[in-house]
Amino acid sequence: MTFKDLIDPNPKKAFLLANEAIARAAIEKDVKVAAFYPGSPTSEILDTMYILAGYLDDLKMEVASNEMVALETVAGASMAGVRGFTSMKSVGLNVAADSFFSLGYTGVNAGLVLLIADDPHAHSSQSEQDARIFGEAAHVPMLEPSSAQEAYDMVKWAFDLSEKYKMLVLIRTTTRVNHQSGIVQLGELKRKPFKRNDWKEIQSKYYTLSATARRLKGEALEKLKKVEEEFETNPFNKLTLGEGDIGIITSGVSYLHVLEAVDILNINPHILKLGTTHPLPKQMIGDFLKKVNKVIIVEELMPYLELRVTAIAKDATPSVEIYGKYTNNFDYVGEYTVQSVVKGISSVLGLGSPVDYDFYLNRAEKLKSILPKRMPTFCPGCPHRSTLWAVQQAIKEQDYVVNNDIGCYSMLLLEPYEITDSLLCMGASLGISSGMQHALNDKVISFVGDSTFFHASLPGFVNAVHNKHNITVFILDNAVTAMTGQQPNPGSDFGALPVVEIDIEAIVRAIGVEHVTMINAFDPKNNVDKIKEALEFEGVSVVISKGPCALYNDRLKRKRGVPIIPNMVDKEECKTIYACIRDFYCPAIEMDMESRQAVILKDLCDGCMVCAKLCPVSSIKTTGG
Repeated sequence: MTFKDLIDPNPKKAFLLANEAIARAAIEKDVKVAAFYPGSPTSEILDTMYILAGYLDDLKMEVASNEMVALETVAGASMAGVRGFTSMKSVGLNVAADSFFSLGYTGVNAGLVLLIADDPHAHSSQSEQDARIFGEAAHVPMLEPSSAQEAYDMVKWAFDLSEKYKMLVLIRTTTRVNHQSGIVQLGELKRKPFKRNDWKEIQSKYYTLSATARRLKGEALEKLKKVEEEFETNPFNKLTLGEGDIGIITSGVSYLHVLEAVDILNINPHILKLGTTHPLPKQMIGDFLKKVNKVIIVEELMPYLELRVTAIAKDATPSVEIYGKYTNNFDYVGEYTVQSVVKGISSVLGLGSPVDYDFYLNRAEKLKSILPKRMPTFCPGCPHRSTLWAVQQAIKEQDYVVNNDIGCYSMLLLEPYEITDSLLCMGASLGISSGMQHALNDKVISFVGDSTFFHASLPGFVNAVHNKHNITVFILDNAVTAMTGQQPNPGSDFGALPVVEIDIEAIVRAIGVEHVTMINAFDPKNNVDKIKEALEFEGVSVVISKGPCALYNDRLKRKRGVPIIPNMVDKEECKTIYACIRDFYCPAIEMDMESRQAVILKDLCDGCMVCAKLCPVSSIKTTGG
């Protein structure tokens, strides 16, 4: 599919990534304001909406400074009478939680949908958070798709549900739903011109304090009762009758695993797939439990369904046997696979698996053991690599602690650097450093990126300056939010709409930081003394390392027709000192096994010339003459 296909006004079948299908559903429902902060596994929703905004004059799309601002932006649009949509990863909802919980009380006006994506197995997250508890705790309806088609359908229906009950609606996905592809039946794309409203005609108030909060909570709970009645007959809850007295209750991508698992095991149990997971359709679940003697709950992460089904069974049919995580038939950790679901179901029913999964897994582990270790690494031409080289030279003769943050530079905790002592969440490095500097003799250092600086670091900076803390903060400014796909941030010079580029140095100085050092990321040798000076300063010192993300910058070069000229190693001058390999770790440099000299891979080399600056015998040169 091309993006032009995604804005084709005609109904059609299309092969789409689920995240693309979600974006198409949003624009089919005439969403007028969309705002996001990037984060896997939802980044493609942002990317798709970003490009679609270039085709649709009536779509206001923003890349927000963080998830709370994104949610508040679309909530404000909803309050003002136009539909709003946002998505974020599970830990992003932690950031947005204050506003999210208040919106559960105040309700909304025009349709407002929030898609939240959990990341079982923590593929790209710092925790295996289970966001299903948010829907229940905030008193908002929650839907859970299993496939790309269902994700598309649920997004569209969620806007209708939101407007019917004037409630924020939550759609919860997981990585394997967001990143699966399939044939999706699309509807007609009919959008209306953007129309501004007059607030005096809205005649609504959105606040929650004291007695008002108590009243609004009661109203939200009453709305949920009506929503639950609808959910009892909702087609997203699918009952498949089988044979015998065994039942399975599941949701999300686990439903697809269950379908494969029962086929492999050659069994035909009754299956209840839940697509509306808050409020749960209690009557439907109770009726299902009465059909079986044993019920198996298949769900990733926490026993959310298992706990609630057990409570429903107490009144519906106390004698039913419930199996899941509490009975140790299924794991709490990691994402499920067909193999793990087959194993779990087999353990309940006393069946042997027709496939010896352990044999294949053990064989795979043996094969992996002979492969060389391949750690994640910075891209060729990444400005962080040369900045970190300079930092390592500056700190090697002193005791220090490094508090890292979320971004490409998180790889500092891995080989060959291994200089990270803490890594919690967006912006945490500043607060952690503030606490440590009270208790340690060591020099306390923080790393943040430009996107993280705007997202969550500003309060930490204010706190450190106000309280006269002694820390050094490195701000790695590569012009984009690189780790999630080079999306813009407030320090970027581009956006889906016209933007103002915000000067990080000006903000830091305005906060009151006295010692601010600007360095060119690609000039590592000259940066060492500047960094040492910043580290010696008593108080809050900041080093801002500027250099564009290699992927982003190379893309701009290609668009402008500027050639990317790689480097080369002059074999006559190379003395096999291996400083380029041993100290710089660029994946574009490797060893020629015949000559034992370094060699540069032209198809990977970015031509940044940093390795040439670090070569002690000047044997690395540009191929551009």
